[in-house]
Amino acid sequence: MKILVVGDVVGESGLEKLKVELRKIKETENIDFIVVNAENVAGGMGITVNNFNELKKLNIDVITMGNHTWAKKDIFTFIDDDKIIRPANYSKGVPGKGYNIYECNGKKIGVINLIGRTNMGILSENPFTAVDSILEKIKHKVDIIIVDFHAEATAEKIAMKYHLDGKVNIIFGTHTHVQTADEDITEKGTAYITDIGMTGPKNSIIGMDVKASLKRFLTSLPERYKLAEGSCIFNGCIFELDDDNCRIKSVNRIYMK
Repeated sequence: MKILVVGDVVGESGLEKLKVELRKIKETENIDFIVVNAENVAGGMGITVNNFNELKKLNIDVITMGNHTWAKKDIFTFIDDDKIIRPANYSKGVPGKGYNIYECNGKKIGVINLIGRTNMGILSENPFTAVDSILEKIKHKVDIIIVDFHAEATAEKIAMKYHLDGKVNIIFGTHTHVQTADEDITEKGTAYITDIGMTGPKNSIIGMDVKASLKRFLTSLPERYKLAEGSCIFNGCIFELDDDNCRIKSVNRIYMK
C-alpha cells in the first residue's frame, strides 16, 4: 500500500497546483490513500465550503487541519463530515472529530490530527496525553495508524516521534511550510518526517507576499498578510507499507516545482 501525504495547501493557487500534481502522482506512483493538510487553503488562512467541495472532487481520503481551523465561519457547516478532522487536543466539546477510521484495500486506517503547544498561540490540551487516550480506543480496531502533528517547534515534533515510536505507523509534521530532510524509519518501525512542507507559492515567505511579510520584520508595525502570487511548489511524502504486515517499507519526500 502506498500512502501520500501532502503539505499545507496554501491559498487557491496552491489548490490549483494540488489538482495538477495529484493526478500525475496518483497515476505514476499507484497511490492508494491520500491525506492533505488544508488549513491554509482559503487565501492562506482557513477553509471555505467551496474549497472543501473542490478538495472532495480530488478523491482525497482525509483532510487535516491545524491552528487556522476556525478561521472561516464556513467550517461549522461541514466540520462533522467524515472527510475532515481537526486537532484532537482542542478543548473538549468543540465541533468536529480529532481522529477517524477509514478503510482502504481491506485495511482499517486510523488518522489522528494533533496540534502542538510550543509557540503556537493556541490554547489546547496536552497532545501527548491526548494521543495516548486515542490510541487506547483504536489500537485494536485498526491495522494502520497515521498522525499529523501540526506544530511549530522541531523539538516538540521529535519528542512526539519518540513518544509514539513503535505505537503508530506514520508521523508527519505540518505547519512550518518548510520541508525537512529528516525522513526516517525508526528501529521500531515508525516512519517519521518533521515537516512535509507546503503546496503553495514558491517565491514567498511561507506562502505569503514577500514585501508585506518583510515590512513586519523591518518595522515591527502591523501589516496585513496577503497571499503571494506566481508559480507554486508541491511538497509531500509517500509512505509505502507491506500489504501483508503493514510495516513501513520506504519513505520518499516529494518536492515539485
